[in-house]
Amino acid sequence: MSVISVGQAVVLGAVEGVTEFLPVSSTGHLKIVEGLMGIPVDDDAVIGFSAVIQVGAIAAVLVYFFKDIVRIVSAWGRGLRDREERYHHDYKFAWWVICATVPIVAVGLAAKPLIEGPLASLWVVAGSLIAGSGVMWAADQMGRHKRGEDDTSFKDAMLVGSSQILALLFPGFSRSGATMSTALILDLDRVAATRLSFFLGIPALTGAGLYELKDALGTGVGEAPLAAGTIVSFVVAYGSIAWLLRFVAEHSFNAFVIYRIVVGVLLFGLLGAGVLHG
Repeated sequence: MSVISVGQAVVLGAVEGVTEFLPVSSTGHLKIVEGLMGIPVDDDAVIGFSAVIQVGAIAAVLVYFFKDIVRIVSAWGRGLRDREERYHHDYKFAWWVICATVPIVAVGLAAKPLIEGPLASLWVVAGSLIAGSGVMWAADQMGRHKRGEDDTSFKDAMLVGSSQILALLFPGFSRSGATMSTALILDLDRVAATRLSFFLGIPALTGAGLYELKDALGTGVGEAPLAAGTIVSFVVAYGSIAWLLRFVAEHSFNAFVIYRIVVGVLLFGLLGAGVLHG
């Protein structure tokens, strides 16, 4: 019998879709909702399920940014054949995304027992939500928002890509929050920071989902819940992406900062009261 029902998978897919690209921590929200539904957050099958439904959200990015992705991949392909094409920004950007993914892959493989063990605690999630809020607020204040997407460099990509490690080690910190905050500190504007976060997340999250697929299928999650969660995640994430890009064009990240603090404090309260167990 599956440790996650189809109904629970639909709820978790919706949570994943809404939160994956918002700087509020999808991992943290999934763990909270799993805990409230009585699902064991540290179960291998549940961890695998969470990684797999991320693929639905990533698929939404691939569809939403299809033209951009085709342009970048095409430039990369041309650059491999033609030396003159290697001066094109899209060709270089493709390599930057590849290189910027290496740090999180290396840490993810090396620290897997720690990530799926002690660091999977809801106490860590609560603390990381609040700590990440402080970082996000400071980054938004420090950043001069003067550089656009075409102004990004290899250094930017490596620093932003490496910041994903924070979310990997501290669920609740938020991959989007870490990458956007780092980009803002580097003076990218909010839209450029958000788009860079999307592109850098594609290989990392897709790889994680495919890597965890065997655990999700082989240790207690049925194919129906996996399919339901992934499809719902895709649909909801697509809408979330469109909304976020419109939002950051005109607003600061203060609303996300406040929300994260409220959720973090509430989670500490639920853990302290014994309603949830971390």
